Amino acid sequence: MIRFFKIMYFLSICFAFGLSTFAQNKKWSLDECINYAIEHNVQIKQYELEAQSAEINKQQNIGNFFPTINAEANHSWTISDQMNVTSLTTSVADSKTFQASNFGISIGVDIYGGMQNQNKLVKSRLALVAARYQVQKMKEDVALNVVNSYLQVLFNKELIKTNKVQLEFDQNQEVKTQELVNAGVVPAGDLLDVQATVAAANQRLIASQNEWVMAKLNLAQLLQIDDYENFDISDSDYEIKDELISSYTANEIKERAFESLTDIKTAEINVETAEKDVRIAQGAYHPKLRGFYNFGTNIYYQDRIVGQEILSSTSPIGYVEGTNQTVMQQNRMTVFGGPESFFTQFDNNKSSTFGLSLSIPIFNGMQVRNSVKLSKLALEQIQNEKEVAVLKLEQLVFKAYTDTESALKTFEASELTLNARERSLEYARERYAVGLINIFELNQNQNMYVAAQSDFLKSKYDYIFKTKILEYYFGIPLFKNE
Repeated sequence: MIRFFKIMYFLSICFAFGLSTFAQNKKWSLDECINYAIEHNVQIKQYELEAQSAEINKQQNIGNFFPTINAEANHSWTISDQMNVTSLTTSVADSKTFQASNFGISIGVDIYGGMQNQNKLVKSRLALVAARYQVQKMKEDVALNVVNSYLQVLFNKELIKTNKVQLEFDQNQEVKTQELVNAGVVPAGDLLDVQATVAAANQRLIASQNEWVMAKLNLAQLLQIDDYENFDISDSDYEIKDELISSYTANEIKERAFESLTDIKTAEINVETAEKDVRIAQGAYHPKLRGFYNFGTNIYYQDRIVGQEILSSTSPIGYVEGTNQTVMQQNRMTVFGGPESFFTQFDNNKSSTFGLSLSIPIFNGMQVRNSVKLSKLALEQIQNEKEVAVLKLEQLVFKAYTDTESALKTFEASELTLNARERSLEYARERYAVGLINIFELNQNQNMYVAAQSDFLKSKYDYIFKTKILEYYFGIPLFKNE
């Protein structure tokens, strides 16, 4: 049994170590980075909360069409001086406490209110759509930032590979030059030049490694990953090919942008919302008609008169005219009993009231008039904002189109330059090998080739990113919406 637990403990350690190693060796793809950033971005969560609030607000406006039902109950104590009807002398007053309970239910429903409830409901639905557009826009902005940072990491990784290859070549050249110096074929100064070249290549490699670390840190922070030291992306190689987007004109891309992007849709919804605000403000000019029904009952807890008791004594009540004979009557005493039962009073004392309530606005300190004016001014402002949004999107699309074309030309030119520099370097190496040029001239060709490599990589990833932006304007999604 002990042996079994030892084996299980060993396997658990191995499994945990395997998970840790897997986590450290995980390579993040671009789609994984985008989805992770969207899922953990705080601003996106804030906009999602606003969308949830808009949904609740819509439900509240739907509730305005339902009748209002309220129940109430109260119990009161009243202390007052009352004449003692049980006393034969009417001048006696006692302090008494009376208790009573009231129960009621009221129902009210809006029949007409200037279409304000209808316009409020439509406005809340528009606000919900606008809030969802804001969430989508924020996700797209985060995705674009991730794409840019991801491509920057790829650029620096490729630059490191290029600088490593160049450093290895320079180190091999240093060894060969050392052999030639030892054989007396080339002067010792050539060795110093080669060593300086090796040092410069090593410096470029260190700089590119530092830039790669910073680019990786920037991407990890964008994804809100703390363990950036073990964070790395997959070695994806984005080849430049004939993009489908290049077959469309700037106007065609602009039209697609107006149809697909949330910027113009949000601006249009804001205009519709402002129009509803005007309608809501104007609805205050209209009369309001409301139906109501009230049901109530009362319960009293004081003693009640249940009859009279005839006493043996008498008392005079007057005289007979002419004879002055005294007229006597039998004395009586009021008999009290306890209050009726709760449910008996509940049934006997109930009452119902129903009817219509009409409210007609006549003068309200010009509040409605000013409210309508303010809502109309707000509508004009939002209409202007929509025009600005249209012009801004047009400018962005044409700029993205021009930038993409320029980036493609720059990439093609850098590719031609790199090929030419590569052939020139090969030729310079052949000439140096037979002594036709010195080491200084060889290093010049090599430095120009290294610069051409760097320019080629920069132009490549710059074109890829600008193409992604143009595709985004064209309506090609940056990520899959769940």
